[in-house]
Amino acid sequence: MSNLIVVLMGGLSGERKISFLTGKACSKALIKKGYKVIDLDAKGYFVEELRKLKPKLVFNALHGKYGEDGFVQSILESLKIPYTHSGVLSSSLAMDKELSRLIFIKNNLKVPKYFLLQKDHQGNSNKKFNNKKIKFPIVIKPINEGSSLGVSICKNKKQFKNKYKKLMENYDRILVEEYIPGREIQVAVMGEKALGAIELVPRRQFYDYTAKYSNTAQTQHIMPAPLSPKKYKEILGLAKKAHELLGCRGITRSDFRFFKNKFYLLETNTQPGLTKLSLVPEIAQYCGIKFEDLIVWMTENASSNK
Repeated sequence: MSNLIVVLMGGLSGERKISFLTGKACSKALIKKGYKVIDLDAKGYFVEELRKLKPKLVFNALHGKYGEDGFVQSILESLKIPYTHSGVLSSSLAMDKELSRLIFIKNNLKVPKYFLLQKDHQGNSNKKFNNKKIKFPIVIKPINEGSSLGVSICKNKKQFKNKYKKLMENYDRILVEEYIPGREIQVAVMGEKALGAIELVPRRQFYDYTAKYSNTAQTQHIMPAPLSPKKYKEILGLAKKAHELLGCRGITRSDFRFFKNKFYLLETNTQPGLTKLSLVPEIAQYCGIKFEDLIVWMTENASSNK
């Protein structure tokens, strides 16, 4: 087997563009550290290309569907090629917002109240919205997307019906949850350690796709998150617990809302962004870990049979 590292990027999800940003940044870091690297777009006959290249390992820089839901992980397992980040099961569990929440609830991690709306076997949607269950404002989102794609805050039934109708054109299952108005805090976990917590203060309605990836959005990042030492320790512990419950490996980022002195876990991301505006590198930098060293650690942490 060669010493080649293939950085898998692009792909077929709605986060294709962001994946290229992550992939190029990781590729550049690895080359800078002396690794032999080839970039590969995960579309078309990329599996055949992987077979031909016979890399030492794959750095998985994909985001969204097929990249962080267990799909590409199962391909890499079948090819017996070590890869970065989490394995098949933990990736699929974390990506499915309902399954991961059931695990979180069972293990006493607080999540927003929610329920599912889904299409039946004939493709019709059961759009009965029980207003007694969760009061407006509400958040609606696809069950298995990342980067806040398709996420909307609805203040009334009219807004809900419009957003829901659009989402049902592209997705079979929609998560409806109570809107938690508190502070946005995210935590990076690296291996067996929670690195740190960062607070985000978006100028937009919430930390959406634009707030995450556009310089013009001017989202304020506060590192470390201004919490009491006790609360800071608590949120680190919650993120580590979520990481472990899902069986994650490598790097994860857990997203929380902090409201009325309580932390609400929204989700755990197994393939967090690694761009210039991304949070995990910023948290790592604050902890004294340079970007290149973070990427090298992830590379050396690569394995199969996860």
